[in-house]
Amino acid sequence: MTNLLVITPSGSRRRIEAAAGITIMENIRNAGVGELAALCGGCRSCATCHVYLEVERPDLLPPISDEENDLLDSSDHRRTNSRLSCQIVVKAEMGMMSAEIAPET
Repeated sequence: MTNLLVITPSGSRRRIEAAAGITIMENIRNAGVGELAALCGGCRSCATCHVYLEVERPDLLPPISDEENDLLDSSDHRRTNSRLSCQIVVKAEMGMMSAEIAPET
């Protein structure tokens, strides 16, 4: 398992053990963190699972697809480390990660 620090928009922090093989979004939802809307359920159509991602091994992240990039561009809160949590499948080798849930657009 990979450790994932989830930071909510209000600033609360919760460390969870993220299961490999499922997305960051699914891990956050499975842990009962309700602040991640993820309205489309991971279909890459809404950007409500937008997070600011810090990963110990960024080389293991998939590149941003054109669709993900377009959705992130629609956010007033985009940063250089913005990603859609539904697009990142957790790998055990990723090491420590943090995902700060972005404010809703």
